[in-house]
Amino acid sequence: MTNKPTSQTIAHIHTPFPEKFSVPRQPGLAAHAEGIIKPYGDYDYLAAFSGIEQHSHLWLLFEFHHNVESQWQAQVRPPRLGGNQKIGVFATRSPFRPSNIGLSAVKLLAVNHEPYFHLVVAGADLVDNTPIIDIKPYIPYCDAISDAKSSLAPTAPQPSLAVVFSEQASYFMEHNTTSYPHLRELISELLGFDVRPAYKKQKVDPKMYASRLYDLDIHWQVRDNRVAVEKIVRYCP
Repeated sequence: MTNKPTSQTIAHIHTPFPEKFSVPRQPGLAAHAEGIIKPYGDYDYLAAFSGIEQHSHLWLLFEFHHNVESQWQAQVRPPRLGGNQKIGVFATRSPFRPSNIGLSAVKLLAVNHEPYFHLVVAGADLVDNTPIIDIKPYIPYCDAISDAKSSLAPTAPQPSLAVVFSEQASYFMEHNTTSYPHLRELISELLGFDVRPAYKKQKVDPKMYASRLYDLDIHWQVRDNRVAVEKIVRYCP
């Protein structure tokens, strides 16, 4: 095999998230967010993936491809700090980085060969069609550090809002389980974390939001400390 330059795209991942808005802010927060990893070009080579099924989880190194035209920022406002406090970019996982490289751990669900070779993963926090520049196995004895600490994010975030569904939304989900399995669970996992900008959370917010998911528009609003999913419709550009 010939050598390739660093940061070569080896695959693309297809996820339910056409846009950045509502994408989970860390991997694993939306367990029902499945992704399909399709090797790309010269790397669609079965021998290169032989034995990968021996690992339950994988590290994905990827490119923040929606940020290619954005300048990196020395300081950012992490959502974990309420979006009000600045901190150095290298102390965060912000996408506004000099290299535009991200890192996520995902669960490997399946290695499929039909109708084409691909990996199925869960817990993805990547926008649809994100370029993957490397895949590495997650090795528990060295990757899970038992005494690791982070005062910025000492514990996993918990959903802050209950999610309720209108009759129309419930009807749509009940009659589209084949095309969109686990849609109710996925919407609840995403919106329960309150994906609105931080400044919107401190006051009455009458805005009706729309989150893209698959080829759907999810229309929702925050009322009485709950996310009310009012309508689910097919996306129409």
